[in-house]
Amino acid sequence: MKIGLRAMALMLFMAFALSCTKTEDPVVQDNSLNGHEYVDLGLPSGLLWATCNVGAEVPEDIGGYFAWGDTATKEHYDWKSYRYGNSFDGRFEMTKYCTVSDWGLDGFVDDLTILEPSDDVATVCWGEGWRIPTKEDYEELTQNATFVWTVQNGVGGRLFTGPNGNSVFFPVTGFFLDDQVICPGLGIYWSSTLHSGFPERGWSLHFDDVNYHVCGTYERCRGQVVRAACCRQ
Repeated sequence: MKIGLRAMALMLFMAFALSCTKTEDPVVQDNSLNGHEYVDLGLPSGLLWATCNVGAEVPEDIGGYFAWGDTATKEHYDWKSYRYGNSFDGRFEMTKYCTVSDWGLDGFVDDLTILEPSDDVATVCWGEGWRIPTKEDYEELTQNATFVWTVQNGVGGRLFTGPNGNSVFFPVTGFFLDDQVICPGLGIYWSSTLHSGFPERGWSLHFDDVNYHVCGTYERCRGQVVRAACCRQ
């Protein structure tokens, strides 16, 4: 499984660029927006969850890996290649999305804590109406849906079933660090929410075959997958 995921990931940056085209105006059809399907889980907010990861064709596919705030895949994921910051000997220098001056370049602070649409890969690639879920969206999902480990078409992951009985599958993904996939047996999905106390990090949904939780320990330069969400039009 590890070898297959690594080989797939090394080709994603080429394939994804060809499939990522922005839709200028939202086009709503039954259970889809701009040609991408969603599931209504019956959550309190009414948020609708995509059936696939951004860059994937079917629910079992990983899709593309993205650094937090990046909108394109790449071959190497580290602070040197990161779009909005760098790190030197443990000192972080953020140039956007920074709430603590000690982490900002020359004391930079903008107090932005949610990705803007131009930095949201779900919006950029799937068009208006789609976005990366926030930390609160993931908390709503984990608190209101059952979340069981399953294998779907040979791929392990978690199946969320909402209060209305509808389900959506999240495959395991691992994450990209430097030029390879790490921990392929984990599912790690970016939210659009910055960790305001440690602005070099973003919040994520994290799960394996035993546990799941929403955590903010992952540095923004890492490559992680994205599951998009939208609201009813």
